[in-house]
Amino acid sequence: MKTIVIGYDGSDAAERALGRAAEIAQVFSARLVVVSVSGLASVPATSAFEPTAELVPPAVAGPVAAGGTVPLPQPVSVQEPEEHARRQLERARRSLASRKVETEYLVELGDPAERLLEVADQRDADLIVVGSRERGFLERLLGRSVDEAVARRSERDVLLVH
Repeated sequence: MKTIVIGYDGSDAAERALGRAAEIAQVFSARLVVVSVSGLASVPATSAFEPTAELVPPAVAGPVAAGGTVPLPQPVSVQEPEEHARRQLERARRSLASRKVETEYLVELGDPAERLLEVADQRDADLIVVGSRERGFLERLLGRSVDEAVARRSERDVLLVH
């Protein structure tokens, strides 16, 4: 075993998975690739703009600004989700500080399961480690979790840490 990819989101389940992945990496002298994936959920699918009060039609919002123009909405920063993922990786780095493990930290944007599988393919990982937790009724009803999606779609070994 040479490379282990772990999905990390800062949750308790991810912390347990990180600890287990680090133990395995130490035993096998494997490289650990810690991946924090942040979706672009804060950016609307149809627009790169955040709705504000300035978007209300002038007839409802009051008089039009001087010159007859309506101010444009401010674009949502794509750096927000990326910065969130970086903060999560900083937490992972602190958790692994005392361990003697070669570690790489990656920020990815998009669907967490897809990005983890892609990184595992790119790094030719021997193992993918993800944390697993009990999901509520509504979560089960609405769709699969990241751990389920990775386990079902991966052609590589997957360790689900409870």
